[in-house]
Amino acid sequence: MELQDYWRTVRRRWRLVLGSVLVVIAIAAVWTWTTTPLYSSSTRLFVSTSQTDENSAYTGNLFATQRVASYADLVTSNQLAERVAGELEDADPTTVRGQVTASAVPETVLLEITATDANPERARDIAQAYAEQLQVLVEELETPNGKSTAVIKATLIDDAEVPTSPVSPQPLRNLALGGVLGLLLGVGLAVTRELLDTSVKGADDIAAITSAPVLGNIFSDTDAKRAPHEVLFTATPWAEAFRVLRTNMQYVDVDHDQKILVVTSSLPGEGKSTTAVNLAVTLTQAGQKVALVECDLRRPLIADRLELDGSIGTTSVLIGKVSADDVMQPYADTTLDVMVCGQIPPNPSELLQSQAMEALLDDLRSRYDVVVLDAPPLLPVTDAALLATRADGAVVVVSHGHTTRDQLSTAIERLDSVGATTLGLVVNQTPARKSASGYGYGYGYAPLEETPQSGGGKRRRR
Repeated sequence: MELQDYWRTVRRRWRLVLGSVLVVIAIAAVWTWTTTPLYSSSTRLFVSTSQTDENSAYTGNLFATQRVASYADLVTSNQLAERVAGELEDADPTTVRGQVTASAVPETVLLEITATDANPERARDIAQAYAEQLQVLVEELETPNGKSTAVIKATLIDDAEVPTSPVSPQPLRNLALGGVLGLLLGVGLAVTRELLDTSVKGADDIAAITSAPVLGNIFSDTDAKRAPHEVLFTATPWAEAFRVLRTNMQYVDVDHDQKILVVTSSLPGEGKSTTAVNLAVTLTQAGQKVALVECDLRRPLIADRLELDGSIGTTSVLIGKVSADDVMQPYADTTLDVMVCGQIPPNPSELLQSQAMEALLDDLRSRYDVVVLDAPPLLPVTDAALLATRADGAVVVVSHGHTTRDQLSTAIERLDSVGATTLGLVVNQTPARKSASGYGYGYGYAPLEETPQSGGGKRRRR
């Protein structure tokens, strides 16, 4: 992945990144405010020799500098911890040793001892006791046998003081680190999910599977829940998306007249019935005589979707009970004729590949400009593939971010294997871009308003 790909991934999955940041910050906040505050107190010792002349003093200073590092190690020794524990009340040598650290100040003969405890007074007492006991221990170790004066001595120069503020936890630092870690975690999860996500998300994914064109992108819109005759005859992005689809279909396979179209998808729930209904209504707006036939005889939806009588329909015609004219229902105030499913039959596949179905299509072809067949999905059953062989082509609906590349590839292979023509694909539930919607509302959909003009006239603006 290139840097631009990472940026697109973060923009597409910003909710995951933001959620990770908030979760990690929340964890850091809980940990910060539930952790017992710790206080730290420090003291310093000056290590020196007893040399008096200049040359000896220089040599002694080098010797003392080397000794400081050794004294720092003495601070964590068991012997010194036992001495300090004896000076303090209710102190355990092992516990005390774990509360203290020592370090030599670089390029000096200073030794800094730091003690940490939940009680600020206790921290001071531990640091002070360690400094005093270390002085005694150094004097004992550095006094030669038979002598009464130590070659090197440690002098306490800074007494330990009671700390006024805790050194841990640090709320601002912890929250900042939590935000950074959350951001890294969120970006990592977003990239991982992107790499593992095999869903179709654009024309590039489709182009890698089939040479069939993308006929339209249907954006996610609340208008999809409204009745087609209400929304498609108004100026909305949803309606415009289907007008674009209608226009694009005029340029598909221009050498052949596409009169019977199968609208299908890979799996249920990808929006093929909604697309079929809205496409049929949109075609009537162009002055074409259109018939919508529900051929999904397993899970019919159109009767409820369009609030039509679902008692008789395609099934009734195929078994010879009624004619096509008897079951055709006009939809609302449009010129669309709709043939709903009717009763659900026990043998849908046999009915759809029967001679009666072929005769029905021939009849509708002779009487309508366009016939839209709402077919079942391609992967669960073979009904759509069978219908596509008798139609002039199939339009496959793809759900953005849900249909996987393997599912779409298998669906296209189903059509190719029976010799059917894939006219194109419609990407449903495409995320709306701000730039696209801004152009639509700012240019194509804004009503004209009248504003007063000097001199009593009026001018119109958008």
